[in-house]
This record gives sequence, structure tokens and C-alpha cells, in this order.
Amino acid sequence: MASCCSLSFPTVSSKGNKPSSSPISSYLQLPFTSHLPFSKKKSLYSNHTLLQPQCRKTPSPDGPSFLYDLVHIAAGDLLRAEIAAGTENGRRAKEYMDKGQLVPNEIVVTMVKERLMCPDSQEKGWLLDGYPRSLSQAVALKEFQPDLFILLEVPEDILVERVVGRRLDPVTGRIYHLKYSPPETDEIAARLTQRFDDTEEKVKLRLHTHHQNVESVLSIYKDFIFQVDGSVSKEEVFTQIDGALTQLLEAKEDLEP
Repeated sequence: MASCCSLSFPTVSSKGNKPSSSPISSYLQLPFTSHLPFSKKKSLYSNHTLLQPQCRKTPSPDGPSFLYDLVHIAAGDLLRAEIAAGTENGRRAKEYMDKGQLVPNEIVVTMVKERLMCPDSQEKGWLLDGYPRSLSQAVALKEFQPDLFILLEVPEDILVERVVGRRLDPVTGRIYHLKYSPPETDEIAARLTQRFDDTEEKVKLRLHTHHQNVESVLSIYKDFIFQVDGSVSKEEVFTQIDGALTQLLEAKEDLEP
């Protein structure tokens, strides 16, 4: 099983911070010189993340380091916000999400594009998480060309475990996992909630839908794929991704006049 994502760096002249949380979700796409194939033997779960950050290379005692200040845009969060607000779009979206089906493009595409066009996204660059999930969604995003598409390969049983064990702290907004990232105190544990679509039944429905769409999505980004082993720890995953970004930004700096 694998998870996909993408990144784009319009310039390398502005400052930023490396994402402080969930580095495993910092997925990328870019015109990268080392195109690595994905494994046909594993299923692919396209929890995509598209990024378009503006970055600056800064010195560090340990050598060059890249600090990223990206606007994290999760399509799922946008939809859940609509559901929580009780909007018509939210009501319609929930009907599809409850069935493990893709939310129709007319609902999600407009929300995603509007967020990508916001001033902070345009200034800092962005990381688009959980989109696109179909060929039509990928085509709709062609005007927002990312820089790197990272393919995270993860066995499907591990993906199910990661999703089902995920919990949200409604007070801080922080994501925990009952096994891999448990809450620090009993007080926090008592208030954790599970997203309505994070059950095993709904995860498997989403995976089924994913299998029907993933190959067509990957065909759009096939020239920019960078393969990563997503079954290891999040620190190891981020090290692999950070290495790809380092090479990318160094190459872009070399092209600057």
C-alpha cells in the first residue's frame, strides 16, 4: 500500500519554517531529476499532499538546513468544517463520506482552489493534503503545478491501523494515535474524539474507492514521482523527504541569476 503527495516551490528567496507536526504528511511534487518508480505489487493509497512553498536556505551549525513555512491545506479538514457548520455543501459531503465515496468535484474543487488562491498560500507556498483523489480532480488543479510528487509505500494493514487509532484533541486541535503517539495525560485522553470517517469500515470503503482512481491520478504526475518507504517511523520518512527537498532547492538556487 502507498500514500502519495506533492510539493511545489515557486521561489527560494523567502523565509520559512519546517513543518513542526506530522512530518509524515509533508508530501511533495516537483520537477525532480531522480524519478523513482512505484511498486506495482503494492496497493496505493492516495492521501496526496500538494505543496507550493517559498523557501530560503539558511545556515545551521550542522550544515545547510531548509526551513519551510507552508500553508497546510487539508481537503478533508475543509469538508469537515463545512459539515460542522451545517452548510448545504457540508450536508451533501457527509452523505458521500459516510459511504466511503469521493465527494463530488463541484463541492470540493471550489473550496480547494479558493484556499490555494488566498494571500498566505500565494506568499508562503502551500501543502495540499488529501487531494487530488481522482483524474478529474488532478486535471482541475493543473493551474497549480507542484514541484514534487512523493509516493509513500505502506502496507494496507498498517494504513488501516494508523487511521483507526487516530484521535483528535478538540481543545488543541492536535492529532494523537492510541499506539504510536498516545496522549500525555489522562485528562487529554478523556477528551479525545474519533473522526466519524476514521472507522475500519469507512477506511476500507475509502481504500476500495482509491484503488479505482489511483492509477489515473499517478499518470498525471508520473514524471515527478519520488518513492519513499512510508512503513518506517515518521522521523525516517521525513528524513527521506527532507533529502529530496534539499536537492530540489539547491538545484533551484543554482538556476537563479
